[in-house]
Amino acid sequence: MRTTSDARAARRLLSAALMAVCLALVPNGSVSSTAVASEVADPPPFESWLAELKQEAMRRGVSEETLAAAFEGVAPVPKVLEYDRSQPEFTRTFWQYMDRAVTETRIERGRALLQEHAALLAQVERRYGVQPRFLVAFWGLETNFGDYTGGFRVIDAVTTLAHDRRRADFFRSELLNALQILEGGHISKTRMTGSWAGAMGQLQFMPSTFAAYAIDADGDSRKDIWGSLPDVFGSAANYLSQIGWQGERTWGREVRLPAGFDLELASLATRKTLTDWQALGVRRANGADLPIVAGMEGSVILPAGHQGPAFLVYENFHNILTWNRSTNYAIAVGHLADRLVGLPPIAAERPANDRAMSRAEVLEMQRRLNALGFDTGAPDGMVGPMTRAAVKAYQRASGLPPDGYPTPALLETLYGAGG
Repeated sequence: MRTTSDARAARRLLSAALMAVCLALVPNGSVSSTAVASEVADPPPFESWLAELKQEAMRRGVSEETLAAAFEGVAPVPKVLEYDRSQPEFTRTFWQYMDRAVTETRIERGRALLQEHAALLAQVERRYGVQPRFLVAFWGLETNFGDYTGGFRVIDAVTTLAHDRRRADFFRSELLNALQILEGGHISKTRMTGSWAGAMGQLQFMPSTFAAYAIDADGDSRKDIWGSLPDVFGSAANYLSQIGWQGERTWGREVRLPAGFDLELASLATRKTLTDWQALGVRRANGADLPIVAGMEGSVILPAGHQGPAFLVYENFHNILTWNRSTNYAIAVGHLADRLVGLPPIAAERPANDRAMSRAEVLEMQRRLNALGFDTGAPDGMVGPMTRAAVKAYQRASGLPPDGYPTPALLETLYGAGG
């Protein structure tokens, strides 16, 4: 499917907004229970809240029969709120993330499934222009090829979060979408399962994403992303096509940077043509020249800092980020897709001292950077854009390689700086 650049941009902004909120729901993006307790008002009485919500759902065309079935026995689920308030003590490093995401077992199984469903995937590619290896890679990363789709009933989970005040507006909208999915007969309440945050089926679509992009590819009048592989692959491809996927292009590749490379250029915000990167000394990981395509642009990124691997990423990388706004996730999808068709593993060597920073260490780093005049925002123990910018500014001012990558070694430097 072809769209104009303006239409692609508008769709990407909408999808990115939805996915950014969804990403914030997972433990790595949530806030601490202490912060939440002080900021979130008590929810209204559940029964009166539910009665009002049912009235809105009926105004949107959801029948009383569907509502009665959907909410039979439904009450706020404490486990959902517990997950919503949780925050892990450690975040994974790039290498730790890749170790879990792109395993030899997953590669081997993905290759077998790529062959097993070759005819179906080829049909989807002809219609939507999304290469089979990427569809299988998304499938593998989201639910391990359908093995782990989540153990929560979506209506129960999303009702809990819609009634809670922390993200009430967002989840109220998701709940109304979920009710309309039931009204449409696409799935039963008992089969409508997903994550604690409402991500559903083998694709982990939120209800709003389902409403916008899910398709009935097998012709049974239902959009079944739980049990129908034609619907699973077709819906994923429709989503990617709508946000501007380039079926004739790849996602990016690992590259080798020249000695003295200007690390200020390593950013998704910096786009240059492949010819320009070639002139700056950037080469493929094996040292060969870049594959020059006239007018094609890319960005250099360093997901593990200047001592880790470098990647030159293209437009489809940004499309993967629209699906999930994690750089590590986007690299994992692209790399798994490559491995499924026989491309080599990452060439860069893993450092012997690879260690994740704890929340306490990140919090201390943020406090010390702030004290030195490098603004991280309010210290929260989580590495976000402001913290990375502050780290980069401190590195630049201190004569360190300015890659914006926080490490335990950098914290030791801050202790020495007296922040």
